[in-house]
Amino acid sequence: MSTVSSYSARPARHRSGPTPQRPAGLPGTGRLWSRALLLVIWAGVPAVLALWWQNTIPGSLRGGGDYVTAAGRLTGLLAAYLLLVLVALMARVPWLENRVGSDVVARYHRALGEYTVALALAHAVLIILGYAWQSGTNPVAETGTVVLHYPDVLLSAFGLALLVLVGVVSARAVRRKLPYETWYHVHLLVYAAIALAFAHEFAVGTDFSASARNRLLWSGAHIAVASAVLVFRVLVPLRRSLRHQVRVARVVAQGPGVVSIYFTGHALDELGAEAGQFLRWRFLARGLWWQSHPYSLSADPELGQWRITVKNLGDSSAALTRLHPGTRVWFEGPYGTFTERRRDQARKVLLIAGGAGITPIRALYESLPGAGTDVILLYRASHPEDLVLYPELEDIARLRGFGLYPVVGPRTGPRGDPLSAARLRHSVPDIEQRDVYLCGPAGMAEAAEAQLRRVGVPRRRIHREAFEF
Repeated sequence: MSTVSSYSARPARHRSGPTPQRPAGLPGTGRLWSRALLLVIWAGVPAVLALWWQNTIPGSLRGGGDYVTAAGRLTGLLAAYLLLVLVALMARVPWLENRVGSDVVARYHRALGEYTVALALAHAVLIILGYAWQSGTNPVAETGTVVLHYPDVLLSAFGLALLVLVGVVSARAVRRKLPYETWYHVHLLVYAAIALAFAHEFAVGTDFSASARNRLLWSGAHIAVASAVLVFRVLVPLRRSLRHQVRVARVVAQGPGVVSIYFTGHALDELGAEAGQFLRWRFLARGLWWQSHPYSLSADPELGQWRITVKNLGDSSAALTRLHPGTRVWFEGPYGTFTERRRDQARKVLLIAGGAGITPIRALYESLPGAGTDVILLYRASHPEDLVLYPELEDIARLRGFGLYPVVGPRTGPRGDPLSAARLRHSVPDIEQRDVYLCGPAGMAEAAEAQLRRVGVPRRRIHREAFEF
């Protein structure tokens, strides 16, 4: 395999002593935090229903048109609330990113996004049908009247169109065909959609126009979410980037179209980065400064080495292979819960990686405590040349005695899926007793998780990092 290794077999940090301590009074990362987040999100729904109910007196609903209009108001309020939740989820709030987990937050964001678009469309349709029913006009004529003659409704129609556009590009079939930069910048239109919807809500929304208290509460919610975005997406990254002065130290070829980018900076240890975490990187170079991309650290940062490994996929990642030493870097993070803190400290560990998922797995492989079969890595690839960083993994395995097994071949080959339950059991006989870290393309990760469940690994001990945004 034509891969150039830049890993030197320096003494590894064997964590036989105390492991990193969690903040006092806080449980570790995992499903408890995920459920807490869902509870917080659901807690807002009764408040939205109360806003709607106090201006929907049952005695005032005298006909079908009134009921349809009331349903339209309710769907509009719920859509506006969920729109705020969507933005709050992507505000990079540290509690969400490093307790709930970036992958879980992103999954909630995608799921709620579908409901938000559906509710916004239902709001528009129900309001028009309700008004048409009440006035005895046809829905087409009523659409023109509402859009062109009601205050700020035309602006809200543009906002709805922007929201639908974001929903379309977020559909999995469309998302896979779009460059990351296109998808990311289209998503920024959500901010414009919220602004347009906010003006419409106050102009014609009876739940707000008739209540100063409701306007104050609704404005406060928008200000809180906007403040979170400003602080955690702009001010904190700006302060950290200025403080730590991160620059590209060198770019090392790891194989065909694959490079590792090494960084230097001031007091990077203060950031508390952990193996398995990722950062959003903005390289201040020509053609790259306006783009921000998430890449996992591919080496243990606690060993004093900050590094990412990038494969040329034909988009802006190709330009990263041509970066020059000294290039200034702005960053957000570190983020993520795909770290040692997830595991039960008494258990052995199985690592399963495929594709770009090898980058956080490689950092964990270097940093996890133990020796011998305490840690085993299964590295999935279709062809031997796809085993990026394999020479480094071999060096780590020799130094620490860990298990390392390349799992190469097509999933539909004569022997079947290389990560089938039977073959997993054969490779790791005590697999159901281990914590499993799984990272790779969505299809591979979903299939592997299903096989892990079949072989007896409980869901709570399968720690998965999704490489989808």
